[in-house]
Amino acid sequence: MTLATLREADLKRPLPKGFVQCRACAHYCAIPEGGAGKCGVRRNLKGKLYLVTYGKAAAVHLDPVEKKPLYHFHPGEAILSVGTVGCNLFCAFCQNWQISQFREFQVSPEGVLDRFVGEDWPPKRLLVARAEALGVRLLAYTYNEPAVWIEFAHDTARLAKARGMKNVFVTSGFETREAWDYIGPYLDAANVDLKGFTEKFYREVCGARLKPVLESLEYLVGLGVWVEVTTLLLEGYNDGEAELRAMARFLKGLSPEIPWHLTAAHPDYRMLDLKPTRHATLARAHEIAKEEGLRFVYVGNVLDGERSSTHCPDCGRLLLRRRGFRVEALWETPGVCPGCGRRIPGVW
Repeated sequence: MTLATLREADLKRPLPKGFVQCRACAHYCAIPEGGAGKCGVRRNLKGKLYLVTYGKAAAVHLDPVEKKPLYHFHPGEAILSVGTVGCNLFCAFCQNWQISQFREFQVSPEGVLDRFVGEDWPPKRLLVARAEALGVRLLAYTYNEPAVWIEFAHDTARLAKARGMKNVFVTSGFETREAWDYIGPYLDAANVDLKGFTEKFYREVCGARLKPVLESLEYLVGLGVWVEVTTLLLEGYNDGEAELRAMARFLKGLSPEIPWHLTAAHPDYRMLDLKPTRHATLARAHEIAKEEGLRFVYVGNVLDGERSSTHCPDCGRLLLRRRGFRVEALWETPGVCPGCGRRIPGVW
């Protein structure tokens, strides 16, 4: 790769003395010439900001949409998922750290990378050679934070939308308003990680801030993007009752019908001493969320058919039975309870 073949970033602002400010995420990195943003993949080369992983995929897989997790968005369908290296967060518990935390590569002033960062998957190849050939209509930008490769995601999503496909972000929610406006016209759904509910947790465990995530959730709901939320419960860190109730109340303020996924953690990356989340912890968190008025609360990363299935919040009828990533629809008209006629929010 050379400067002539690298993709110049769209979300940036020039600064004095050769610095460039990246506008993709809420770090707003001011990057000196020859330097990189916190993500490692947005680089200032000769005074211009480039995405050096454009069209370079570290992972491309066909997943069930439930794995994202999305439970109210085309349940049972396959989704083609793509991710790159790099991330703007530094979560000590990251479960995709091998690619998300990979920043140890150099880029010459001419745009030449000193090592392999991913296979060639430009947007057209991603769509034509894989998604269309497989007959898949859903694409996910996932595995690492899509904000750091948002130009690659944007160009792919725009092509996908033009061909009748749908686009999903699986994200930390640490994007800027400009990033959401940039990708928003092509975005159909997002699963946002609400990693905790204190600035202390975000600062010390994730290397980020809580407020921009809350602002992203509010903005996405306002844009009309279908939103589901995931919280990985780390015992002793973000599973206290007061914190869970505060999170539930915030989400209820967005909508009492926003799906909230409470998922189990396991030891990984820099938290190898972390205890695996107990089923009882998930069950209690589920109970708290329901007490606070959220109507669709799920547990994940454990086998719990009752708490991972979808029930009508009015009459209690079982509508979508899940076991792991397998789903069975028990309604005649998608999105309508056959027992009481209630409409279930989602994209069916």
